Amino acid sequence: MKKILFVIDKIELKYFEFNKLVTNFWIIKELLERGNEVFITTIPNLSLKADVAYAKCYETFLSDNNIFYKDVKIQSQIDDFDLVMFRPDPPVDIDYINATYIFDFVTKPRVINSPCAIRDFNEKLHSVYFKDLMSENIVTSSLNDIETFLAIHKQIVLKPLNKCFGSGVMYLYEGDPNTRTIINTMTNNETTLIMVQKFLPGVKQGDKRVLTLGDRVLKYCIKKLPTKDDFKFNTHNDNFISKAELTPQEVDDFTRVAKDLNSKGLVMAGLDVIEGKIIEINVTSPCYFIKEINSLFNVELEKEICDFLLTKTLLSL
Repeated sequence: MKKILFVIDKIELKYFEFNKLVTNFWIIKELLERGNEVFITTIPNLSLKADVAYAKCYETFLSDNNIFYKDVKIQSQIDDFDLVMFRPDPPVDIDYINATYIFDFVTKPRVINSPCAIRDFNEKLHSVYFKDLMSENIVTSSLNDIETFLAIHKQIVLKPLNKCFGSGVMYLYEGDPNTRTIINTMTNNETTLIMVQKFLPGVKQGDKRVLTLGDRVLKYCIKKLPTKDDFKFNTHNDNFISKAELTPQEVDDFTRVAKDLNSKGLVMAGLDVIEGKIIEINVTSPCYFIKEINSLFNVELEKEICDFLLTKTLLSL
């Protein structure tokens, strides 16, 4: 039996009942079913006393095939856990960064994903480590640079660097009368860096979510489809998720990515892929779409994930 801590998002704590859309809850449920002790906490419940890291946490439990937590805070040293799953959602703001600093003083348990690695890896910007697998892009706050990039590629996508779930992402085409307004809004009048990518028409058929676990790419893959009122996936709904397959080339390409990420401490990641090109690498709290994959592939993905967490991960300590 292992003692495991999940650092989850505040909204997930508020609605902690078994939510089939949330990756954490599937994994927690499976870990509990295997007889492990699982506790949950949030960023505001972390603390440091001298050089010892603590978490005020709640113990979770199973009842009627559902998961709950005891509404009693328990202060625990984070080093007393065997495994910590660090999975708060973005934005990666100053509170998020400060939470990663707390984990600089955690020495014993394996922490997935490494908070230090998350701190050092921007999900948009650092995708450029794999520039040969990306669409053409720039990171800039310059109006002139973005207008030049637009003139070359005719259609572009502008992304804030620290948001998630497609928040703030804008599409721009050459000749759009709102071009300068959109650019100035996105860059806060040339004071904020953003990522600008060449628009990939394949987004109209959806983007693939490619899942990495350690050094490998999982064989299960879904496609996230755009809604009728947007050019991108923007709602977690079965109507906009379909079964997908990886090509042999994609498996080869993204296995290289998985190995590189894993070596950095980014054990679990979700690559967003269009036309074989990476548009983003999710490492903070990547959604594994367990409910959808289980249904589409007739598997129990949470079991495979927990097998990995409880064997390969802990044995590597």
